[in-house]
Amino acid sequence: MSDTPALVIENDPQVVRHLTDILNYLDMPVQAYAPDDDLEHLVDGEQPPFMILLGDCGSAERRRDVYRRLKSIDAYTPVVLLVRGRQEEPVPAEFDSGVLAYIEMPLRHLQVERVLQKVEMFRETRHQTGAQRSLELFRNLVGSSKGIQRVRSMIEMVARSDANVLVVGESGTGKEVVARHIHHHSIRRSKPFVPLNCGAIPADLLESELFGHEKGAFTGAITTRQGRFEMADGGTLFLDEIGDMSLPMQVKLLRVLQERTFERVGSNKSITVNVRIIAATHVNLEQAILDGRFREDLYYRLNVFPIETPPLRDRAEDLPLLVNDLVERLGNEGRGTIRLTQASIESMCRYGWPGNVRELANLVERLAILFPNSVVDVHDLPEKYRSADIVAANPAPLSAGTPDSPEDPKSSNLPRSGLDLKEHLTRIEADLITQALEEENWVVAHAAKRLQMGRTTLVEKMRKLGLNRHEEVSGL
Repeated sequence: MSDTPALVIENDPQVVRHLTDILNYLDMPVQAYAPDDDLEHLVDGEQPPFMILLGDCGSAERRRDVYRRLKSIDAYTPVVLLVRGRQEEPVPAEFDSGVLAYIEMPLRHLQVERVLQKVEMFRETRHQTGAQRSLELFRNLVGSSKGIQRVRSMIEMVARSDANVLVVGESGTGKEVVARHIHHHSIRRSKPFVPLNCGAIPADLLESELFGHEKGAFTGAITTRQGRFEMADGGTLFLDEIGDMSLPMQVKLLRVLQERTFERVGSNKSITVNVRIIAATHVNLEQAILDGRFREDLYYRLNVFPIETPPLRDRAEDLPLLVNDLVERLGNEGRGTIRLTQASIESMCRYGWPGNVRELANLVERLAILFPNSVVDVHDLPEKYRSADIVAANPAPLSAGTPDSPEDPKSSNLPRSGLDLKEHLTRIEADLITQALEEENWVVAHAAKRLQMGRTTLVEKMRKLGLNRHEEVSGL
């Protein structure tokens, strides 16, 4: 997988051995060190490690110290945290914002493999852009599709400037996530990020929400109140669903953008603020201008740097990574976990996702409630997420008691003539192995992963079952 080694920092030699065995099996060289070793020359060399696996360092405080030391040497080398399940104290927020992934004890081969895929994609994305990419930015904008790579690239380009940004895209595509990351990577990051959904506030109250009001300015104004512009002074004001703002309010917003001053409702005293504006909408503002629902001059004030968030249906290749990330987050939050089969993932990739990533997150959470700590197959998905072709190619297990289904372990009905159990089980095993090989184009290493067995074990079974295809074996 990589010629660059993974660094393991862990006190428990048994954990180190187990992790080394798994990584070596996946063609990943490993170098193990104790927390007190000199790590600077290992991380800060010409060839940085593939990743750093940070485990037990003797105490939680000691591990935080090692983590900070590693980050101070190279903030961009992927760090993966080894956690001891529910017995371990909660993961500090500092780790949550800077750690790429978690591996929970006891070590499981499949979990380690998924983390390696995530690290590899992170490194590949950095390499493609030619820049060292923020870890937090990567973790929240998951995916390797061209659309999401373009969004990450544009965020990095505009973050350091003070230009107004207009984020456009369908509902549920993560427009506020983009806005928060622009703020997080800007020089304003130490100042407030203040969001406001313009479509959720009645038109007659929106002016007060934006600019504040003086005591007695209107019925119910019992105290003086700051508006969102004042709250965001020095930072970023995020105006979501800007396309739903009324025309009179658009005029007042345009004046503030031009003059950087405003008055609270009920006051004639001008207040000057230094605020960056990021607006977002799912509405086609150019069409809204033609329809007379949006001011053209305001549009050009906001649309200095447009960013379009792609719908999930246009980045289906990102769906497996998004699912893994959502499942991992549920597990880290103590809300259970699930594992989705390849068939269920393929079926979900064929769905149109009108609700985009928000709909996907809701589905994963629902499945975790329905099937806690279980495997979710295509037949377990709600009906609208099931692809007819995938369902047909992966028939559900026959129900117990079906006379012609002796392979069903719950069935107690055998054919009246009996059967050769050994021969029957051999035939089932051969069929499943053949299916896995054919689906993986006879790449044995990939088929072994599908069958959750070692590659050498699968090769031996193929030999015994006479399944070797010599014209393909050379490519193993």
